[in-house]
Amino acid sequence: MAGKKYLDKNVYEASVERIDFIFKNFEKIYISFSGGKDSTILLNLAVDYMRQHKITEKIGVLFVDLEGQYKMTIDFTKKILEKNLDLFDVYWCCLPLNLRNSLSVFEPFWTPWDLSNKNRWIRGYPDFPCITQANNPLRFFKKNMEFEDFICKFGEWYACGKKTACLVGIRADESYNRFRTIALKGKNMFNNLSWTTMLSKTEKLYCCYPIYDWKNQDVWVGNYKFNWDYNELYDLFYKAGLKLNQMRICQPYGDDQRVGLNLFRIIEPHTWAKVVNRVSGANFGNIYCGDKILGYKNVKLPKGHTWESYTQLLLETLPKATAEVYKGKFNRFIDYWKNIGSVVNTSWLPEGAVISGKLSTRGNKNMPLVVYSKIPDKLPMWAETKRLGPSWRRMAICILKNDQLCRSLSFAQTKRQREHMQALLEKYKIIQE
Repeated sequence: MAGKKYLDKNVYEASVERIDFIFKNFEKIYISFSGGKDSTILLNLAVDYMRQHKITEKIGVLFVDLEGQYKMTIDFTKKILEKNLDLFDVYWCCLPLNLRNSLSVFEPFWTPWDLSNKNRWIRGYPDFPCITQANNPLRFFKKNMEFEDFICKFGEWYACGKKTACLVGIRADESYNRFRTIALKGKNMFNNLSWTTMLSKTEKLYCCYPIYDWKNQDVWVGNYKFNWDYNELYDLFYKAGLKLNQMRICQPYGDDQRVGLNLFRIIEPHTWAKVVNRVSGANFGNIYCGDKILGYKNVKLPKGHTWESYTQLLLETLPKATAEVYKGKFNRFIDYWKNIGSVVNTSWLPEGAVISGKLSTRGNKNMPLVVYSKIPDKLPMWAETKRLGPSWRRMAICILKNDQLCRSLSFAQTKRQREHMQALLEKYKIIQE
């Protein structure tokens, strides 16, 4: 992974240079817009550049409307897009995508804009020309597509074989994963520029991150200094006591987003009632999102149990279909640590851990791999936090967090699992009323 290199210019100047490079080197350009602060900064930078250089050929703006969003965000999005319609071809998508619902073991996914649940929609279609299931020029779209699949397919559809830049407003300062997106070695880039990533194997479509080096403070200084339009929902977040790095605008039921559910109740109470009614477990998540009942803070082991026996007890309390999903992941997790292992500092080997005699072939190459003859009940909290080994406590907390994708055990959702989960939902008709 590449280290940081500091430039002899401020982040605004650097981002303008990147945007200039993009407009001069790509045949087609579109912006991935969410109504959030970062994508709005990117949109404002593009607008300023196009007006200053008198560019009349329109660029695309993709806005995926996830139904469960603040009214203020929708109103702002409409305002800023209408203001610049002379520059934009807008793709406002209100489509039934498959989204994560981290708040219920009965309904682990939900589908915005699903016509079969129209009576429970949080709001109706926006007062803006939009792409819906009934009015859909996107030939690649299929109902219940995963959000990530839709984003990639849209890019390929929009590019239509031409060299295309998708402008994405991510900043390395926001999270380690976003820093990795920029700094990861070995990724395919455009002209060897680290702030680009090839999105299509055709070498025609690239994600570009012109504001990757901006910090939170830069965003708000830029809004003030250039008098840019921004989503005033952030002002209410600030008044509600949120720190700058806690402010998020996205669908409300995801694994990370649920911690902000209570803000709907505070900021838009008229929206809150519909948010609660929309998916199973929403009000439960609002009440307990920061509590240990959902696997946060210091989870305590019930008296008379080991973490292994507690994990088994938790599995028995789940719906059968959900329990099978966890069991499959846990078996793979245990098998991985017993037979494959991982690179761990061999000066610290907990009970049950042994050096396998094999060397790593990826990551830290040629380092010894550590496996476990027996899965420990628990490891020191610092080791579990860094995912340095397996434990039954990690598996129990995974269930308590309703982490059905088992991301906290380093799993990612697979296409096969998505299809399996969707089939289970259909089979058992899980809570549709």
